[in-house]
Amino acid sequence: MKKIFILSVLVFFTIGAQATKGNKDLITIQITPDHYDWNYKIGEPAHFTISLFRDQQKLNNIKIEYAVGPEKMVPIQKDSVLLKNGSVTIKSPGMQQPGFLSCEVRATVDGFSYRNLINIAYDCELIRPTTLLPKDFRSFWNDQICRMREYPMKSEMTFIPEESDADVKVYRVKVTHYIRGNHLYGILCIPNKEGRFPAVLRLPGAGVAKHTGDKELARLGVITFRIGIHGIPLDLKAEAYGSLQFGALKDYMYHRMNDRENYYYNRVFLGCIRANDFLTALPQYDGKNLAAYGGSQGGALTLVTAALDSRVKYLAAFYPALCDIGGYAHNRAGGWFGVKELTPEETKVLAYYDVVNFARYIRIPGFYSWGYSDETCPPTSFYSAYNIIKAPKELYLLKETGHWRYPEQNIKVNQWLIDKLTGK
Repeated sequence: MKKIFILSVLVFFTIGAQATKGNKDLITIQITPDHYDWNYKIGEPAHFTISLFRDQQKLNNIKIEYAVGPEKMVPIQKDSVLLKNGSVTIKSPGMQQPGFLSCEVRATVDGFSYRNLINIAYDCELIRPTTLLPKDFRSFWNDQICRMREYPMKSEMTFIPEESDADVKVYRVKVTHYIRGNHLYGILCIPNKEGRFPAVLRLPGAGVAKHTGDKELARLGVITFRIGIHGIPLDLKAEAYGSLQFGALKDYMYHRMNDRENYYYNRVFLGCIRANDFLTALPQYDGKNLAAYGGSQGGALTLVTAALDSRVKYLAAFYPALCDIGGYAHNRAGGWFGVKELTPEETKVLAYYDVVNFARYIRIPGFYSWGYSDETCPPTSFYSAYNIIKAPKELYLLKETGHWRYPEQNIKVNQWLIDKLTGK
């Protein structure tokens, strides 16, 4: 009965409250593969049936343009055709290696342009990383964590009454980071009742933006700490983030990409460990149940944190970024941030930051969710990490999704976290 109640609360707070796919287009381009599960064997041909809909009715006599090929690569088929009888079928020879085959369709109706893309999988469980593991990978990161901890952690918590309520207390947090004068900022939510609680570290997607606390999980008896990665408070005025996004922090993921100790993500990865230092020192923490959770860049940081910090017992990741970054050098899709050309030194440095190398060291249960048609974090990239994780894995796959998720995915992950962290 208690689990049913918790799920009901999750549905109430999650449906309509999370970032999901936006409104549908006036014209819908439907691409349907001939395998219902979108999965194919290497060498097997694929057929894509294409239809255009308006008001749920098929359109005729519309010219479409299509392109088929390995995701993010030059198409192997490209042509145009006139839609007759409501649909047309495109035949493809398929793929000769594990990966994902894209079918992209464009159409112009009444002067407006429309587009859709889907990926189908070819033995995706056989995808392996192209990124090599440096021999000193573990020792490098152990040394970096020791360096950070040379600076004692000091924290400031400021109560935010306007964000708090009868169930949750919300705080601004400022924590000393790995060099003098550098700080980590976050929003902390603590259940407003007596007791000690499990905790979840919430990790951010890419960009520079304002963040709020995760009160949803806190209402269910979990401490949540949502952090930023840029060393700036999370509740500034909106224009401040815009100035940074297109100014000092523009393309931050490329900053010092040829400098192993000073690459931008060095302080970011260490910041995740420092955030856990703060979380686990809270008197309200139960001392044993800690999870990491995020999507995209946040999914990458989740896997990194799980690999580096043994205090983390569970992880939940949506479509992780930074996986097999150098894939493009091997004529296949690489992970976000989509860099197509790397110098030898950049390739060497990025191996220490590539999520596939952290995935090799994950030993805790994880919940994963994504789709096949993600154009921001190509599935070839995150399957290269997922497939080498030896720990228990639960995958909630919604094939048609791209770099977005349904509210039901958020409900599923929250319920999974509650089950693991509280046993309820």
